[in-house]
Amino acid sequence: MAKKSKESTRNSDLDSLKGWQQIAAFLGQPISVAQRWADSGMPVEKHGRYVSSSRKELNRWLGRESAGEPVQIATVSTDLNSELTRSLTLIRKHSGGRTTKAKVA
Repeated sequence: MAKKSKESTRNSDLDSLKGWQQIAAFLGQPISVAQRWADSGMPVEKHGRYVSSSRKELNRWLGRESAGEPVQIATVSTDLNSELTRSLTLIRKHSGGRTTKAKVA
């Protein structure tokens, strides 16, 4: 039987969310919302009274739930500048290049 390397085990531990508190904190929602979303199809694994999920699975599920628009939960390692640029490009693409400027009072 093949053994997992220490690095792959460490990476899966970093990706793993254990318990409703960690899952809800990752989503930026209260625990009750995370539980309701799990009842409606959010990917969580139930182990008796314990639950777990992974950041990758939750990001993939959020992308599907947001009508195909890419969604990324910001983490410490997320490059916010590139994410903002990507989001603005997507908005411009969907708006046909039209931009509106706010009026100055």
